[in-house]
Amino acid sequence: MSEDYPSTTSAPEPSPVPGTAANAQRAHAADMTDDELVSSYGYTQQFARTLRSFESFAVAFSFISITTGLFSTFGFVLGAGGPRGIWTWPIVVIGQVFVALVYGMLASKIPLSGYSYQWASRLANPRVGWWFGWVSFAFLSIVTVAVDYGLSQAALLPLFGIEFSPGKAMLVTLVVLVIQAVLIIWSTPITAKINNWAVGAEVIGMVGLTLALLAAALFAGKGDWSQLGSTGAVAGAGYYGWLGPFMLATLLGAYTIVGWESASNLAEETHNPRQVVPRAMVRSILVAGGLGMLFLIVLVATAHDIPALTEDSAPVATIIGQNLGPVIKAIALVIVCVSIFACGLVIMVTNSRLIYSMARDGRLPAAKVLTRVPRATGGPIWATLLAGGLSAAIVVGFGLNANALANLLGAATLMPAILYAGTVLLYWFTRNRIPARPGDFVLGRWEKPVVALALLWLAYELVILIGPADFRQAQYYAIGTLVVGALVYGGMLWKAPDSLRHEPGLSREGGR
Repeated sequence: MSEDYPSTTSAPEPSPVPGTAANAQRAHAADMTDDELVSSYGYTQQFARTLRSFESFAVAFSFISITTGLFSTFGFVLGAGGPRGIWTWPIVVIGQVFVALVYGMLASKIPLSGYSYQWASRLANPRVGWWFGWVSFAFLSIVTVAVDYGLSQAALLPLFGIEFSPGKAMLVTLVVLVIQAVLIIWSTPITAKINNWAVGAEVIGMVGLTLALLAAALFAGKGDWSQLGSTGAVAGAGYYGWLGPFMLATLLGAYTIVGWESASNLAEETHNPRQVVPRAMVRSILVAGGLGMLFLIVLVATAHDIPALTEDSAPVATIIGQNLGPVIKAIALVIVCVSIFACGLVIMVTNSRLIYSMARDGRLPAAKVLTRVPRATGGPIWATLLAGGLSAAIVVGFGLNANALANLLGAATLMPAILYAGTVLLYWFTRNRIPARPGDFVLGRWEKPVVALALLWLAYELVILIGPADFRQAQYYAIGTLVVGALVYGGMLWKAPDSLRHEPGLSREGGR
């Protein structure tokens, strides 16, 4: 571990030692404005702070995007765990709340773009931070593709009545990626407004669909509540066994309830990020979790012919059409398309900010180019193009595979689980390196049990994603990204070794 920050006790409000510059500077940090705090870490504020409490929540909620997760993964869950598999959803929600609380404490202590990358760099050392950044980059790149490919297969193609084929889905996904990149480069406020509208539409749409399907079940006789306990086309023997169908169905929530940490990646564009960001992350999980569970219950209750739906490329759209008719189905799919598009948009924004954050520390090739931000209200051009370009390359690599979506879902679930586990462990071993300041988000006496429960949940999730053969493609992607990362890391050690040895901002003595 580096000694950028001396070890301290865990007192929530440590008293500065007279004559110690570092402690004096930390005490002064409590009185700094948001922009001054960024400057204290050695950076010049380049983004306008246009995000407030709702916008921060909206970013996190949009990344989660329950419509994206449910429309993309419901077919997998029917095949892996049957209708009964939906009851893994609340387990994931509770587990992710514990993880989000730990992330909230980190986001409050170090409110910088780059989230886990910045936290690891400053709590451990720049070399550890680089690897956290690389894993985050790999995750964001693959999940952008998973979301946009899901948009194509599960929403856009059914909306226009186009029969699914891997080639068609690949072409539509590439077009969506281009549109998202242009919007991000053009304007952050416009991107935020689009996202706000999409969040409103998603909430209204999900509530409306839930009530409509509930009415169909209760008043039109289209419901079969016994299906909530059915295994469908899945054999009941060994259902709850180790790595059995119930455990595999955890992918439903594990893929969906991720990305809430994107709010912390926009900390430099948020007012009062030390309080706003932690609350936004937790609230987004709770709201998404509640809405998602209600929708899943009525969705299963109104599903007809479970074996046929298990083979359907867009089972949620089919269920809506069977129960509510083609007009409501079309309206619902329009809302879903907007929601999933916004989800992919937010993910690419998050990736561009991560790339920007690593590049401004000189820790990526072509760093000076990647940090160019022509306008304070626009996105970093080349960082966004890199994020979009890599995602496009992944689309081409996966796109013609008939099982592309399933493979993408697995990879987009495994990568964040690895990142979450590493970040929570990082917090546990380095939590005293930066003492809490007045105004920070803290858990007090609940801190240790929350961290322990977060680690317990993440260990369970990783076992599910590493043990079964179902997720081999996801594991190959993770290994492949680490191999590529090792090559890039070696190049940085050769070309810019100082960037991986020294941290911008506060030094051990409290200076720059």
